[in-house]
Amino acid sequence: MIIEFLMYLFGIAILFTIGLQLKKFWKRLKQRIDYLKTIEHLVENSKDIIYYCEVKPEFKYRYISPAIETLLSPTLIEDSMKNPRRAFEIIHPDDYHILVKKEAGELDFSKPIIQRWRNDDGEYICFEEYATPIYKDGKMVALQGIIRNINDKVILQQQLEYRATHDSLTDLHNREHFETQVGIFDKAEDVPIAIVICDVDELKYVNDTYGHKVGDQLIKETAILLKEFATDDVIVARIGGDEFAIILVQTNPQYVEWMLDEIQLKIDVFNHNEGALFEIELSKGYAFSHSSIGKMDELFVKADNEMYKDKNNKRTHLLIG
Repeated sequence: MIIEFLMYLFGIAILFTIGLQLKKFWKRLKQRIDYLKTIEHLVENSKDIIYYCEVKPEFKYRYISPAIETLLSPTLIEDSMKNPRRAFEIIHPDDYHILVKKEAGELDFSKPIIQRWRNDDGEYICFEEYATPIYKDGKMVALQGIIRNINDKVILQQQLEYRATHDSLTDLHNREHFETQVGIFDKAEDVPIAIVICDVDELKYVNDTYGHKVGDQLIKETAILLKEFATDDVIVARIGGDEFAIILVQTNPQYVEWMLDEIQLKIDVFNHNEGALFEIELSKGYAFSHSSIGKMDELFVKADNEMYKDKNNKRTHLLIG
């Protein structure tokens, strides 16, 4: 009887112990489930795109977070699951090679991956991606990562860079950019080159007679006229109040003189407009060299001197006239 009682107590103790262990287990399980639900909520509601993609044995997505549909296309998750190569169809052409290298595991995954993707409106949005490769037997078999929209940041940076290199009144390159380019061609890039210096005549007279707003308009109209000649190899800048400079790269004297004649033709057309408060008059000078290395300061001085010769010749003709 005593033995049976003791066995009964022993059984109760075991059940009690098992009950405690089960209680602890269910508590830990509930905590784990709550934790996973929290992670799922964070992932599903994140503004960043989170993904998991298998690379081998075949390329396919296992997960893409909903943010991608907000940022690019409302059907992109379904489309990508059906067609994993969809990403290659909406990547910017200049960034296509990035996807190819990423899939092949040939990128430096310790650095952010910058790429542009096209949304349903046909606009390209800039993203920054941090990808983590997953390896098996020494081979990359999957990628997981976070992709963040940095379009506003990139646009702001571009605007700041633009403002740093452009004149606020005329929207031409400013003196700082001009001097930077002069330094590059003087020390690093050896090319046939010319510098043209243009100075607006009678700006002080226009300012004194009609006011500085009209004077500013004279500067703007001159800038608009000169900007028509800007190309990748023709850099037009405003380097002073009434002074403009043009750098012509990979050029020759014949082209420079042709361009100066064309500038004068456009000035003549402008000046034939009736009712204008002012006419555009430019004094111009240029200098050319077959080699730019070590010659840029000399070219600038020579072009400036030629411009003043042109200005003085005009004054002489006026006095004689």
